Amino acid sequence: MEKPHFRVALLHPRYWLTWFLFGIWYLVAQLPYGWQMSLGRLIGRLMLRFAHSRRLIAERNLALCFPELPSKKREQLLRRNFASNGIALMETGMAWFRSSRWLRRRFTIEGLEHLQQPYEQGQGVVLMAMHFTTLEIGAAFMSMSHPVDGMYRPHKNPVYDYMQRKGRERHGESSNVLQRKDVRGMLRALQKGRAVWYAPDQDYGIKQGVFAPLFGIQTATVTGTSRFARVGRAKVVPYTVTRLEEKGIYLVRVHPPIDEIPSGDEYRDAVLVNQFVEARMRENPSQYMWVHRRFKTRPEGEESFYPPRKKRRKKRKI
Repeated sequence: MEKPHFRVALLHPRYWLTWFLFGIWYLVAQLPYGWQMSLGRLIGRLMLRFAHSRRLIAERNLALCFPELPSKKREQLLRRNFASNGIALMETGMAWFRSSRWLRRRFTIEGLEHLQQPYEQGQGVVLMAMHFTTLEIGAAFMSMSHPVDGMYRPHKNPVYDYMQRKGRERHGESSNVLQRKDVRGMLRALQKGRAVWYAPDQDYGIKQGVFAPLFGIQTATVTGTSRFARVGRAKVVPYTVTRLEEKGIYLVRVHPPIDEIPSGDEYRDAVLVNQFVEARMRENPSQYMWVHRRFKTRPEGEESFYPPRKKRRKKRKI
């Protein structure tokens, strides 16, 4: 994709509120790190109180995945998790608006050789990410450490779309952006020896996936990791980003490749992906995005784990 370009049409009055909010976001991102953490925790408490549907989803997910925890412990975990979600908003501002020099002081990286070795050999890498709350700032750290092509979903608001792309692309001059649906583009990048960011840990339905166990639950799991590795002749290299809040830094860990993928069996590969993801979720449960309906798609005949969504009322035509 071409680099994002500013257009005069983005200054239309209908977008003034969006620009104003981005201005506030930019100013907040310049605050000292500790202040932003406190503000993020406050936002998390407000989300816990007022984002009722998201709270119900997170509560259900934690009950499904950690049934062995007493209810009081799960409630404490829920509160820490919502605080982490609020902090994620601050971290997105840091990733998009703080200088690369400032950001470089905020993280350490381990295991980068697992990414560099296949790159030096001209082999592509499926850089397997997971939906932790540090996802946005973690992507910035990775693009500052190694050339990475990212998957991108356009936003309906053109101003937000422009700012999002500018924020995400500014740290990696040699990195490219691929439309999320551009499967051929991703495969070409892998075949050229590029590292492509890919997160397989959300429920995209069963059309492009299989049911594989996650926390002992049959879970709709995309088989893209397996297919991209096979067709792109690429390594699957996972990475994680952990917020060490007491130290004010982040630990970026590039894990060894999952060499068993592709195995030739998409179900077996999905099981391996879920096993790895589950292990990371258990290591750092408070920083995972439990507010997503991870177990939304159920095998035929099973009831939904989540309450039905309220249907939006259609506006009457005058």
